[in-house]
Amino acid sequence: MQFEQHHNIETGAIPQQLNHGAHEVLDVHEVLGGAINTLNTYTMLGQYVQDPELRSIIERQKQFMTDEYNTTVECFQTGQDPAVPTQSYKMAEGNDFTYGLKPTQPKQPIQSAAQINDEVISCNLLYAVKGGATAKTMAALESTNPVVRRVLADSLPNCIEMAYEISLYQNKHGYYQVPQLAQQDMQQIQNGYAPVSALPPLH
Repeated sequence: MQFEQHHNIETGAIPQQLNHGAHEVLDVHEVLGGAINTLNTYTMLGQYVQDPELRSIIERQKQFMTDEYNTTVECFQTGQDPAVPTQSYKMAEGNDFTYGLKPTQPKQPIQSAAQINDEVISCNLLYAVKGGATAKTMAALESTNPVVRRVLADSLPNCIEMAYEISLYQNKHGYYQVPQLAQQDMQQIQNGYAPVSALPPLH
């Protein structure tokens, strides 16, 4: 066994399905476990949804995440291009946030299943999707297999788009408020940077 490992290192003759580093394997393991947990969350909470708009978001995102999960599993197990490449998620929401804070009741954990409502559900979905983006970023940075790295990297914009769609839904219904800096402070920060002119050549 030691000779076989040494031979692989010397010649690079590692089978494609084993073309993964240790950190990559462990981080992708976390990604796939997290994906299952997210899909389970969507399934468990979906039964409590009241708003048809939120139900539509859940159904579209769940189907997309299921396909993406299958693509990741395939390339992770084979080390080769998956039969179905990573797709691009297209949200149905617009891009209009309402800014500013309005008085609300302090938030606290629910005490029973009877308190599960669309606000609680959408919040859980948002945190699950954001967690997936973090895990995929870490795994992509550790991946030595080029196919797995690309699949993970290509899926990150989808996590961002899904999280954005959920946060827009929450904002529209008053579940997610977006504070802003005072206009003068914001403009001072925005104007605190200047573009760079042509760089001189390195010597």
